[in-house]
Amino acid sequence: MKERLQKIISAYGVCSRRAAEKLIEAGAVTVNGVTATVGMSADPDADVIAVDGTPLAAAPEPEYILLNKPRGVLTASSDDRGRRTVTDLVDCGERVYPVGRLDLTSEGLIILTNDGALARALTHPSSRVPKTYRVTVEPFGEQALDALRDMDTLDGEPIERARVSLLGRNGTRGRLEIVITQGKNRQIRRMCAAAGMDVLRLRRVKIGELTLGGLAPGEWRRLEKKEIRYLKNLAKSER
Repeated sequence: MKERLQKIISAYGVCSRRAAEKLIEAGAVTVNGVTATVGMSADPDADVIAVDGTPLAAAPEPEYILLNKPRGVLTASSDDRGRRTVTDLVDCGERVYPVGRLDLTSEGLIILTNDGALARALTHPSSRVPKTYRVTVEPFGEQALDALRDMDTLDGEPIERARVSLLGRNGTRGRLEIVITQGKNRQIRRMCAAAGMDVLRLRRVKIGELTLGGLAPGEWRRLEKKEIRYLKNLAKSER
């Protein structure tokens, strides 16, 4: 089956798609001995694809990782500013990539994989996979809580209403559980700001029914076979 070269090179663990495009532009990639061009497709089972003269090795084994991302770690596979990334925390023997994002100051559950099809299905705009967050906010008030529950637009764009529960309060601070089925940029922080509250802590605790369990910040584990099946079925059912 033919696919774009940069996708194949990335799937084989050589580098990211963006880096693969640069290799193609530089003339470092060949297909059956012919220098490749950007936008070219190939069949990894039928064609000989080489990078810098070295044919691609066998396709990597699929990996599915659940990580408890600490605060201050970047959700990316690399960073040109030298900041620590989620892939720096995971040593599974294969090159994996984060599915979706948590911003630098957020923490909690994130999935990493080299299964591009699953990653695309889970992050596609049409996906409605529920994600659950525990959020500490200040100043908290009942009006702000009602505003969050009723919010159907954000900065002029329509959004699906979130499920918001009050877990507790201490003075002017409130602890909320927020479930969203979209993944707009910094969505929960922006929603809380629109309701008049600052986010002091934001932690993702569930994706679908997958939870952190007993993982401490910075710890990771491989998903079990039943969890992988669950994610694949969830991605299909939510599209």
